[in-house]
Amino acid sequence: MLEPPNMPLRQGRMQSFKEKAPMALYLAVKEHIRQKIQSGIWKVGERIASENELVAELGVARMTAHRALRELAAEGLLFRVAGVGTFVADGKAESSLLQVVNIAEEIRARGHVHSFTLLEATRKSAPLNVAAALGLTTGDSVFHVVGIHFEDSVPMQLEDRYVNPRAVPAFLEQDFTQVLPGEFLLRAVPLDDVEHGVDATAATLDEAERLDLALGSPC
Repeated sequence: MLEPPNMPLRQGRMQSFKEKAPMALYLAVKEHIRQKIQSGIWKVGERIASENELVAELGVARMTAHRALRELAAEGLLFRVAGVGTFVADGKAESSLLQVVNIAEEIRARGHVHSFTLLEATRKSAPLNVAAALGLTTGDSVFHVVGIHFEDSVPMQLEDRYVNPRAVPAFLEQDFTQVLPGEFLLRAVPLDDVEHGVDATAATLDEAERLDLALGSPC
């Protein structure tokens, strides 16, 4: 009986990719994309494989493919067009500098009063999405801090932060009424490898209650 066509070859590709992958699989996906661009398979301005296509080709999780594409776009190698796809950029980034401003300084710079209410500061097992974002294994221990920043007593920002204990072991030992979580991290962690993203979203019930907004309000 004949084997279904291409099955052995497909399986071999998936195994080969995973065998060569580093500890964090998203890094291997990034390198895979870079190699295709450097070899000329994907040229400047051309649309590359979608998240779904990368998942099917490499046998990785969708969030892994998503993170690889998102980080390469942040690095200037790719650019993404909503509803159209991801394309190879010309690689000429205008600047590699990143200014990190904490919310308290931003509010005070506007001449307003900043305050912070800490709601939670615990150690827990990392859920799947958090583990993937931090390069950890699901269930690994992480620090979790939740708090609300106020501007003149109006809730301005909900901080829901997960921190890798290996990077900042003393994080939960801090008095966050004296030093904000973000301020402490800016002092404790070198900023030589930073990923910063902004998304538009609709407020969930929990977020709406904490920020004194209507359910589904834009955030």
